[in-house]
Amino acid sequence: DPSNDIRLAIKKYAIDHQMSFYNVRNWEGLMRNIIIRTSRNGNLMVIVIFKEESDKNLELLKFLGDSFPEITSLMYVINDKKNDTINDLEVNLFKGDPYIIEEMAAPGKSNKILKFKIGPTSFYQTNPEQAQKLYEVAYNFADFKGNELVYDLYTGAGTIASFVAPSVKKVIGVEYVEEAVNDARENMQLNGITNVDFFAGDLAKLLNEDFIMQNGKPDVIITDPPRAGMHEKVVRQILNAEPEKIVYVSCNPATQARDIAILHEKYDLVKIQPVDMFPQTHHVENVVLMIKR
Repeated sequence: DPSNDIRLAIKKYAIDHQMSFYNVRNWEGLMRNIIIRTSRNGNLMVIVIFKEESDKNLELLKFLGDSFPEITSLMYVINDKKNDTINDLEVNLFKGDPYIIEEMAAPGKSNKILKFKIGPTSFYQTNPEQAQKLYEVAYNFADFKGNELVYDLYTGAGTIASFVAPSVKKVIGVEYVEEAVNDARENMQLNGITNVDFFAGDLAKLLNEDFIMQNGKPDVIITDPPRAGMHEKVVRQILNAEPEKIVYVSCNPATQARDIAILHEKYDLVKIQPVDMFPQTHHVENVVLMIKR
């Protein structure tokens, strides 16, 4: 994994060329962050975040591209905000592809390899080896019979949707990052999957009675929200939709427990399985199955 070599090379280049490092206390400095993403098939994405435009930025990027030819996607972002999020900013391609390709084995006995285009703002699990096990746990908990309508909430680039689609009647994927939904649609085409529809928008506003009337009442809801958990409006709408099963994947068991307490109005928690996604830390991904009473 060349990640550490890339980090150290950027640090040394910045020091040698008098490129200042960002100070979060006074919001000054050129060099803000770097994001490095690797895939199991050898793709490597590097995103350098600068505070402002500078001729030195492009010189650094050229140095990186020349020094690390294994980089398949080299990008940069200008972020003059007072927070580090880049989902609302333009991501500029300097060299290579605007994505990396990740692979995952499909569940069951098909031996099919699923491929995913992952863009710079698309979510994908940081540990792809354990992501395979995580999605297998969620898949097995759902115990599909083949005729289900499944809602995949916080679908990201459509990884879970791709994973379960061959085993169900239809999947509805919902995600608030529009670029991730575009990746998800491309991933369906890449894998020859035709029974998935995606929608982009704020789930607290999008997932309402009209949405369910238009797309059908779900038999199973799979939800994989960010660390903050689900908005209470989303939890309440899940209760109103009354799917037979809820499979809740979480990277923060505390907010998951909060949401489960509300869902307990109509659902029993019947299975729990933590997955060690972050070895050598106290963090886990936790999967639960809830069944409607």
